[in-house]
Amino acid sequence: MMHAWMLVASIGLADRPDLPLARFEARTYGTWRTEGEAFGHGPAAGTLPNQMSVTGYQGIGLVNSFDGGDAATGKLISPDFTLTRHRILFLIGGGGWEKKTCMHLFVDGKIVRSATGPNRESGGSEELLPAQWDVRDLEGMTGRIEIIDDATGGWGHINVDEIVLSDNDPPAPPGPAERELLVDEPYLLLPIKDNHPRRKLTISAEGGPTLSLDIELADERPDWWAFISAEPWMRKKVLLRIDRMAAGAPGLGMIRSANSIPHREELYQESRRPQFHFSSQRGWNNDPNGLSFFKGEYHLFYQHNPVGWNWGNMHWGHAVSKDLVHWQEVGDALMPDEQGAMFSGSAVVDFKNSSGLSRGESPAQILLYTAWGQPQRQDIQSLAYSLDGRSYIKLPQNPVVKQITAGNRDPKVFWHEPSQQWVMALYVEQPKGRHTIQFLHSSDLKNWSQGSHAEGFFECPDLFELALDGDPSRKKWILTAADSGHKVGSFDGKTFTPETEKLTGHRGRGFYAAQTFSDLPNEDGRRVQIGWLQAPSPGMPFNQAMSLPMELRLVSTADGPRMTWNPVRELERLRTGQAQLERQLIRPSSNNPFDNWKLDLFELRLRIRPMNGPRITLDVRGAKLVLDVEKKEIVFLDHHLAWPGSHDEINLTIFGDRTSLEVFTDEGKTYIPMPFLADPKNQSLAIHVNEGEIELMESVLHHLSSSWTNDHSSP
Repeated sequence: MMHAWMLVASIGLADRPDLPLARFEARTYGTWRTEGEAFGHGPAAGTLPNQMSVTGYQGIGLVNSFDGGDAATGKLISPDFTLTRHRILFLIGGGGWEKKTCMHLFVDGKIVRSATGPNRESGGSEELLPAQWDVRDLEGMTGRIEIIDDATGGWGHINVDEIVLSDNDPPAPPGPAERELLVDEPYLLLPIKDNHPRRKLTISAEGGPTLSLDIELADERPDWWAFISAEPWMRKKVLLRIDRMAAGAPGLGMIRSANSIPHREELYQESRRPQFHFSSQRGWNNDPNGLSFFKGEYHLFYQHNPVGWNWGNMHWGHAVSKDLVHWQEVGDALMPDEQGAMFSGSAVVDFKNSSGLSRGESPAQILLYTAWGQPQRQDIQSLAYSLDGRSYIKLPQNPVVKQITAGNRDPKVFWHEPSQQWVMALYVEQPKGRHTIQFLHSSDLKNWSQGSHAEGFFECPDLFELALDGDPSRKKWILTAADSGHKVGSFDGKTFTPETEKLTGHRGRGFYAAQTFSDLPNEDGRRVQIGWLQAPSPGMPFNQAMSLPMELRLVSTADGPRMTWNPVRELERLRTGQAQLERQLIRPSSNNPFDNWKLDLFELRLRIRPMNGPRITLDVRGAKLVLDVEKKEIVFLDHHLAWPGSHDEINLTIFGDRTSLEVFTDEGKTYIPMPFLADPKNQSLAIHVNEGEIELMESVLHHLSSSWTNDHSSP
């Protein structure tokens, strides 16, 4: 029986309204005080630049210490307040580093409660989740909240919102859910909702592998359908487990087995699909990996997130080509495993069977890759091989190179004929952030010993020979890395000796982690490179692309040997027609000679003789390219760059696709890649001389066809 006083007390407690401490909806933090740089000058309006999509906050603002990226640190400190309710409710996300990315409650100068975000590993989600502190034992005391960002590495930030004093329980968070699915078709289809909270999906079966994916699983109508190969679980019952899903949400139930992917007929016809640059059928792609020639095909592997528009879940995607132009995607070659995500690496063909993995007359194609994240966030180098160029077996004895430092990745392997050994160029981060390329040596691709190193190169190294001016007797070695900066020198199988300072590579934007092909057919030392073209396709079920394949050469200049980039000759196969103009003078008062030209997919070649120090503006479908001869400067889409070389005659080659423009000038010494979303309604080309005059000596427009055909759109 309830006594009257108990009833009154109960009613009084239930009637106590919530007291907001901070909802972070204003432009400033008000009475909260900041230290350091991480929290900026006020609440963030959601997601910050270069951050994954932030979800789960309320209203229009939140605390987000990604203001200066993960490297920034700082504190956000509340004024003192009285603890007048049983609980403090809040939303929290971001990094999960105890005492580093956290929120503390102080009473009497001591930390009495603490919370962190959920993330410490690659992937994860920027979703804020409900949390609470039970503070009924502290009621009536004075408290202070400090939100801390003292971490500078991955997930080195914290997100907080909606801090409220309350007597109520917080809303129940989404819980785990499971279902079984019989896999009887070659693909698993997963419904994706872009910018939805990321959750952990685990796919497992008895006698089959376990795959964990960070996925934006749709709880309603999906934006698009991702697919992964179901071959590892074929004719098995798989257990699908999601770590967080609201009760009754249909997302897990929409996953299904299928014999084809939805909307297959639309593949490569999408409005923002690059038409002659490789992009993956679905999901994100970045670094090219394992570029090699094997069994009559060019092989392009690449960093691939098959179930998301953004980076994560790193697989090795795989595509093949007979001509470097028309690519056929053949499925993911490597998927994450107990060693971690599949980061970048390279491929070679073991013609001499030094690894013992070849069979009979069939040499093995060897993949060397970085496995990242497990156990204990280690970077290790592992090996997989194939005899048919389609199915890949991971070496049971992996890793072949254990962790050297806390950051080592991206093995580029090649056979060094003079010293009769395999060489691996590996990025190794040294203490205090020193960037080095370590050279390792092996006789069998399985057992590696460390040798010398080179300073000042970051990520994705490559080391290869080029014949100076095409003379095979005057070969030089090129050491390059992710940003395409490089040195020319010599290499004796152990030590790289530079003969130049570090030289600038590309001069545009959005070109990274380029790699050259190994084991090309004997074509007088031909060296072909492809890079990651950071050209997004917003609104599409795919994201990013690869650059044009380019032939590299080394030429003599007054400043010493310099590398050149030029599109491979195979791209001429895409030409479907052309327009050209007669030789003519153009002055500031001249009419635009290209009024009747229409540019869609194109290759534009211009040869210009400048006179009287002109400033020339090319308008290519709305993209302004300014050539200032007097200042020796190029300005392209507001990107300024010095213009090296002679300007007595200007040679320009421009390739235009749906999401990019790539410019080659100075006979390939200057390569300017630029992400650019072309407006389909603007197909114009114009040239204007602001001062001086020019002679337009040659102007040729080649219309290009798509490289995608029905024969190259499997599955």
